[in-house]
Parts: sequence; structure tokens; C-alpha cells
Amino acid sequence: MNELPKCEANYVPLTPITFLKRASKVYGDRISILYAGVRFMWHQTYERCCRFASSLRSLNVGKNDVVSVLAPNIPALYEMHFSVPMAGAVLNAINTRLDAKSIATILRHSEAKVFFVDYQFVPLARDALRLLMDDLQISGNSSGMSMPLVAVIDDIDTPTQVRLGELEYEQLIYQGDPGYVHEEINDEWDPIALNYTSGTTSEPKGVVYSHRGAYLSTLSLILGWEMKSEPVYLWSLPMFHCNGWTFTWGVASRGGTNVCIRNTTAENMYKNIVLHKVTHICCAPIVFNILLEAKPHERCHMTTTVEILTGGAPPPAPLLEKIESIGFHVVHAYGLTEATGPALVNEWQKEWNKFPREEQSKLKARQGISILTLADADVKDIKTMQSVPRDGKTMGEIVLRGSSIMMGYLKDEKATSKAFHGGWFATGDVGVVHPDGYLEIKDRSKDVIISGGENISSVEVETVLYRHPSVLEASVVAMPHPWWGESPCAFVTIKKNHEDVKEEDIIQHCRKNLPHFMVPKKVQFMEDLPKTSTGKIQKFQLRTLANTLVISEKGNSSDKKSSEVNREQPRYCNQPRSQFLASSRL
Repeated sequence: MNELPKCEANYVPLTPITFLKRASKVYGDRISILYAGVRFMWHQTYERCCRFASSLRSLNVGKNDVVSVLAPNIPALYEMHFSVPMAGAVLNAINTRLDAKSIATILRHSEAKVFFVDYQFVPLARDALRLLMDDLQISGNSSGMSMPLVAVIDDIDTPTQVRLGELEYEQLIYQGDPGYVHEEINDEWDPIALNYTSGTTSEPKGVVYSHRGAYLSTLSLILGWEMKSEPVYLWSLPMFHCNGWTFTWGVASRGGTNVCIRNTTAENMYKNIVLHKVTHICCAPIVFNILLEAKPHERCHMTTTVEILTGGAPPPAPLLEKIESIGFHVVHAYGLTEATGPALVNEWQKEWNKFPREEQSKLKARQGISILTLADADVKDIKTMQSVPRDGKTMGEIVLRGSSIMMGYLKDEKATSKAFHGGWFATGDVGVVHPDGYLEIKDRSKDVIISGGENISSVEVETVLYRHPSVLEASVVAMPHPWWGESPCAFVTIKKNHEDVKEEDIIQHCRKNLPHFMVPKKVQFMEDLPKTSTGKIQKFQLRTLANTLVISEKGNSSDKKSSEVNREQPRYCNQPRSQFLASSRL
């Protein structure tokens, strides 16, 4: 069969750009974007993207040039997910919560050709550009990089006339060619997007996505979430976060409506859900608390169930129970920037419907099975690369391989080589495999607490903490212990009007619901937990604080009790930490 031809008729490189072109033809008169008083149809969105891509080409932006954007979830950022690759360039959506120094670092590392800035972030961008210019001058510009062209994205609903440079987004669209024929993608391995990691455990890295990976990831998530035609999707998840978990492209593929909002507040979300009959939302678990803690005047009565795809941090089962009780249906996913967003989805089994609600929440808190794009997902002893038993207890590192995995880290061959370990992408997350094949994350490898030779999953302790009626947020890390090497230390924030709760109340709650060796030996109350710009709790900061909270051998009364119950543990305190990470049982 080798004589059969591979030609333009039977082989076309995969790219999500095709989703927009198809949407303009098939769903042309459906609403594509809603934002404040602005409304676009799909044929209009396609024309605007053609115009903008044409204008980018007139600015000498070409193949593999990086176009950086600093903007919230507005129509312009959505459109640029198509128009930038239509010009042959690579989209770099920058996290709006970063500081000027971090933004300057990204602009330099990516060698951005053009930098688009929403009017709201002009002061921040101005500081970043000043730092970038100073940096280039100090270094003598050894890289040969030029300062990027700068353009403002004014508010399309209520223009402000704020400017940064001579270029403005809507003017570029107006000046562009509506008949522009986009650059052909000859190689589906070409880059489409550049995203920087949030840096929870290390310095941010530039993660490069291919057209092929973005296309296949998008289709897999639509199927995994069972997203039907004509969804109404509320943009609470930042588009800068893994390109909105690929739903920037995915909503177009289903002919849906993008409801764009600048700020993810409870009032904003509830209002838009009811006004536009929203069907789908993606968000991190932190948004659950925003919705649950909403004041009465911020809420609106929801008449239909809203589908939520959540990830970014393992949501405790009690939090899932609470959010579903007010009209949301949650599907849990697991992923990371390097996997083009979600890589595992907790695909619900019909027989689980007969289980009690609490048991269903525990099942739903698991990360699930691989999306269809992945060739495989497993949990392995990272040293031997042997799969762990499917017993729900033996821990190892979660590894992935498949077409949705990143091309690699920009300008970092060493980190890329390290990440691609033995034919797999090593996630750095510790998990287990249940007998039914579903994976469950237990921790980041750095966050596993080893106390007296026993692995303690901080996630399991956090789940119990969330069941306390006074706890709003919780995070558990290791702290030094004179007998057992490490012991759990809990950092919690308390709900309003629950300020009278005491440390001993929390500890007693844990003693009733956990094996004694897993009970936190210290509970530290905080007004806010430190978080990354994407809402993930920064445990490395908490570990630094916990290291100052060494328990003395005598301790206070609660410490003495802890020492007594801890004598149940095997005495492996002097064994190397790494010895237990992949093979010990909980």
C-alpha cells in the first residue's frame, strides 16, 4: 500500500484556525461574543480576525514571531487566539496578575515583536517596558532584541482614549483587509502559542504549544466534557491560563457564545449566568468560594443547572458538595501548562449515581482518566519507571504521553530533556491509581509529608479541614518534628462570623476524622493564604513559615498528646526522604 498518495485532498495539517472558518460558514448568524453592550455574530468575528491578521502582516509580523498580549477576558483577547496564528505568528497571552518585573522578563525571553496592552493595564505595561529598556541597555543588548511595537486595546464598549504608543487595536481592525487569506499552516508541528508557567515550584518557563496539540486537545476536552452544540460559555477562567484550557478555540468549534467579563466577581458571574442563560463555566476551585460566599444582593436565582469544569488544584469533596447544592454540576479535571491544560477528566460512571451523595463527592474529587488525545497516563516509580499497583494506596509520580503534551520549553533544552523522562512527561505530581483505573492526585512531590517513615498526603488532610464548618480555605505543609522528622502543619482562613474558632477545635476535628499520625501538630490562622497569579496556593511560602514553627520535645499539652499518639508510627525517621516517595503506602 506504499504507493497510495498522500496529498492535499487527504492530508491537511491540523490547526484550530479551521474551527473559526467553519463557524463563520455554519454558525454565521449565531452570537459569537457578548461583552457589556457589545454583540458579535460568528461571521463578524471571522471578518474581524481576518482584518487584524492582515494588519499584523502590514506591521511585518510573520512566521513564528511572538505577539504578546496583556489583557483580561475581553473580545480582543478572544479574537487574537485566531487572528495571531492566522498571520503565522505565535500568541503569548500574559498573566495580568504578574508584576512589572515578571512581565519585562517574559517580553525579553519571548522576544515579543508586538505588545498589545488593555487600557486598564497601561501603567503596569509602561513600568514593564521601562524595565525592559533598562535591562537591554545594561546588557548591551547582546541578544540583538529590539523593543516591541506597542499598541493599546481600548474598551470596545466604552472607549477611554488611553494610549501607549501610536497603535490601537480597533484601528488596526478597521484598517485591515476583510478578504485576507490567512497564512497556510504547512506543518502542524508549527508553534501556535507560548504560555509561561505560574512558577509554584520554580522559575516560570516558556511552554510552547503546536497547532496539532492545540487542535487535538480542544477536541478531546469537548468530548470529555460532553459539550453539546450552541453552548453559552462564561469566561471566568482567564484566557491567559493555558489559552483558557483550549476553550477559546473549543467554543468556536461548537458554534457557541462567549460571554466575556473583565472581573470574576460573584455579582458579575451570577448576573451574567442568569441574563445570558449560561450553560458552561471553567474555573479553579477558588472560584467556588467566591460563589458560595456571595452576599444576598450579589446572588441571582438560577433556574437551570450550570456545568462547571474545574481544575488547577484538587477540590476537596466537601467543597464539591456545597457548590453542587446551589445549582452547579461539577466535572473534575487535572492538568498543567505543559499538557495544554486538562489532561485527565473524571468521566462519570452511571453506576455511581446510586451511591450516597458524600460518596459521590469523593469519587468526583478524583482526577479521573486520560483525555482522548493522550496515548497513555500512568503512575510510576520515577526511578524504576515501573507502574504502581492499582490499589488506590501505592503512590508514585503521574506521567503522561501523547499529542497534547507541549513541544518543549522555549530556549531551555536542559529543562525540556528533564521533563521528558524515559519516553514520558514527568508531571512532578504524586498520585495513586484506583482499581477501576481512575487516577487521584495526592500531592506535588515536594509537598508529600514524610512523618516517621509514613507518607502523608497533604490533600487528604486538607479535605478533612474543609469539612470543618468554620474553615474557608486550608493548606497543609510539612513542619519539622523532633521525633518524626516531619509532621503536618495546617494554615487556614476562617469564614466570616466564625472568628471564635480555636486551634484546638480544628485539631480535635482532625483527630475524629484522620489517623492520629496525619493530624496537624500546628494550626496557623491567616487572613489570606499566599497564592500564585492563577489562584494556586503557594506552598513554598507556607513551608518557609512552617520551618520557623519547630515543635520542642516537651511542647505544650497538645504537642504532648501528639507525641503520644505518634508512637503508633514505625520509627524510620532517619531514612532518606526520597526512599518513601514512590513506594510507601498510606
